[in-house]
Amino acid sequence: MAFGAPRIEYKSKAQMAVMHQSGLILDEALKAVVAAASPGVTTGELDALFAELLAKAGATSNFLGYHGYPGTICTSVNEEVVHGIPGPRRLAAGDVLSIDGGAIIDGWHSDSARTVIVGGPSAEDPEDRRLSDVTEEAMWRGIAAMARGKYVGDIGDGIEDYVDARPGKRLGILEDYVGHGIGTAMHMAPDVLNYRSKHRGPKLKAGLCLAIEPMLVRGGLDTITLEDDWTVVTADGARAAHWEHSVAVHDGGIWVLTAPDGGASRLAPLGVVPVPLS
Repeated sequence: MAFGAPRIEYKSKAQMAVMHQSGLILDEALKAVVAAASPGVTTGELDALFAELLAKAGATSNFLGYHGYPGTICTSVNEEVVHGIPGPRRLAAGDVLSIDGGAIIDGWHSDSARTVIVGGPSAEDPEDRRLSDVTEEAMWRGIAAMARGKYVGDIGDGIEDYVDARPGKRLGILEDYVGHGIGTAMHMAPDVLNYRSKHRGPKLKAGLCLAIEPMLVRGGLDTITLEDDWTVVTADGARAAHWEHSVAVHDGGIWVLTAPDGGASRLAPLGVVPVPLS
């Protein structure tokens, strides 16, 4: 028996509007967690704050209990790339902290991540700042490529082209962890690569919602999963950054579901005008 590719879920505008509602709740919760991420605070305290804010907004976490995951967010510090479990670890000035979270409203999911350097500009290693900034902008370049492209693979092209063009030492783009479709589940078809590939993927068409999430590292691409079966670290101990937004394609254009302005402020310099769902 032959099996085809996993089925892609296409949404109506009304369904995407609920995803945007979820995304706005997620955005506010993540902003609060980023603001609270200061020296001496534990990652467990950040997790508790996020959980409290989601509950107040009437949303639930799509991370908690996912394949047994014990937190409502992932808190990945320094050489931890993704899936860091919140707990007693106290943050220190200069730590590179990636916070990844998700929310559910009426069965519809959102997913977003951002990186912060604990302690502010005075505590930053300039190379860590560059790492986070390039990762964030690479995400926006991928979103812009989604707006202009014909295939999901165009997103990876946009991300890698941007990273390759940066002056100085090239940052590594992790290939073992990629973006994904999102909708009635957090992780759905199709995979969204963060790098160039001969595989172009499905067509970008109305109803498709994707989580675009490049992860960049200052060193090599090899990673190790720790004994907790979740936390992924760089094999060489190099620091990593992670940025992510959930984005919808509709018949009028694209809309960033996890950004209050749909991504307008960051996409305007790239010549892309996101179109509201209504």
